[in-house]
Amino acid sequence: MEGREAQISSSGSKRGGWITFPFITGAVAGLALGSGGWTANLIVYLIQVFNLKSIDAAQISNITNGCSNLFPVIGAIVADSFFGSFFVAAISASISMLGIILLTLTATLDPLTPQPCDNGSSLCIPPSKLQYVVLYTSLALSCIGSGGTRFTIATMGANQFNNPKDQGIFFNWFFFTIYISSAVSNTAIVYIEDNVSWRLGFGLCAITNFIGLAFLLLGNCFYLHDKPKGSPFTCLVRVIVATIQKWKVQPSSKIEDYYHKHDGITEIAATPKKSFRFLNRAALITEGDVGLDGLIAKPWRICTVQQVEDLKTLFRIFPLWSSSIFLGTPIGVQASLTILQALTMDRHLGPHFEIPAGSILVLCLITTAIFLTIIDRFLCPMWQKLTHRSPTPLQQIGLGHVLNILSMAISALVESKRLKIAQAHHLQGQPGSIVPMLALWLIPQLVVVGIGEAFHFPGQVALYYQEFPMSLKSTSTAMIAMIIGISFYLSTALIDLVQRITGWLPNNINNGRLDNMYWLLVVGGVLNFGYYLVCASLYKYQNVEKGEDGNSGTNK
Repeated sequence: MEGREAQISSSGSKRGGWITFPFITGAVAGLALGSGGWTANLIVYLIQVFNLKSIDAAQISNITNGCSNLFPVIGAIVADSFFGSFFVAAISASISMLGIILLTLTATLDPLTPQPCDNGSSLCIPPSKLQYVVLYTSLALSCIGSGGTRFTIATMGANQFNNPKDQGIFFNWFFFTIYISSAVSNTAIVYIEDNVSWRLGFGLCAITNFIGLAFLLLGNCFYLHDKPKGSPFTCLVRVIVATIQKWKVQPSSKIEDYYHKHDGITEIAATPKKSFRFLNRAALITEGDVGLDGLIAKPWRICTVQQVEDLKTLFRIFPLWSSSIFLGTPIGVQASLTILQALTMDRHLGPHFEIPAGSILVLCLITTAIFLTIIDRFLCPMWQKLTHRSPTPLQQIGLGHVLNILSMAISALVESKRLKIAQAHHLQGQPGSIVPMLALWLIPQLVVVGIGEAFHFPGQVALYYQEFPMSLKSTSTAMIAMIIGISFYLSTALIDLVQRITGWLPNNINNGRLDNMYWLLVVGGVLNFGYYLVCASLYKYQNVEKGEDGNSGTNK
């Protein structure tokens, strides 16, 4: 990355830097508006328009969200290996627009929409095979497209800067833009979907997606494009293969016994680090590994020291990454179940306005956006003034764990109160009945989880971008998306498992025990936090400046 901001284009203008920020921010805002407008209200759409049962709709929503957050990893790998971030983001934005247009058609054309029925009625006609095919195709295209843009654009934006401080500022604004845009889509667009028409709401999603794509393309002449250098994963596999072939060879303590050239250029000579020492064999020079010209003669038998250290970096960070999966799983469960709770509660603000159930989660987005600003402008400077060092990514993630557990506990207490009121008014056997309890009771749990996200999501992105090898920068920012994707799939599996072995999650949640589900998440969160503390205490930062963390700069 060194010297990239000074790169000059053929027209003589400098590429990269803050001149790219308006275009990237405009693209992020438009694409987030487009994806947020349909994902936030998907459960309601499936229940009210496609006549699906509530738990089934929640499960489809979780699978869709999981898909949207797993595709960024595939997009990142393709960007790092073959086409670069800009090309992948542009193609993905085009695919997402196609998917949203197809979703709009399901709300527009009668042959693609099931016959309407009263909510909760047993006489509802289920969707036909054609309607299911079109619906699932539209969701698949929208997921692939939105997944391929989200964190690929994050990497492309960070790549415009050399200074880590500027990269950190960009990541804060990136998340701020996503959360504000999602908040707007979860309120304005969702309100239009619920009170005007689904066709108009989804149509607005397609239009904002097009605007985001236009911003992305218009800034192309200003972007600094990093050229992909082939698949970095091939090099990582080579390290494993070479290690296996040299398993009986004893490692050496001499620098000259290890291979340091890459593409004919000699890397800075250094002895491989002591951690995961068995992998050092992959860089150890043995007879026949290197030709007379000093280049590798057997590429699957020897690797460079840097390639070995890159694989070690992934091994070191994997336990921390895995601990964040169950950090996201409760959020996925809470997101879908909170909408189901809101559908059974009094959502009126005054005599004439009713909050759309799909908009209730906007409180989490607004809270996160506000606290991202507070953290950046007040809490971090205050922490730095008191401790004379910046808060580390691991500290931010740890605080996110604590707040997440607290939010699940609050959710359990609020649901217990809702169930008691439902029982007092004998609403258990009445599908679609409204519990006389304001949906505003859901605010505390959403606010707390939103504050937690303001700490742990940027903390995770900063950690992975900082610690991952240079060849995996796009993949590094997509790791958080992979966490979210796996978390949503786990939340789907968890809901399905609990529904099968307990009576906590019936389709009429007034007959269930959602509070027990939340307490289960509290117990799991506490255990996972203990696992995280062990992983964090053992982790040694690899790529931070000395003085920022006491563990940095070690040769372990």
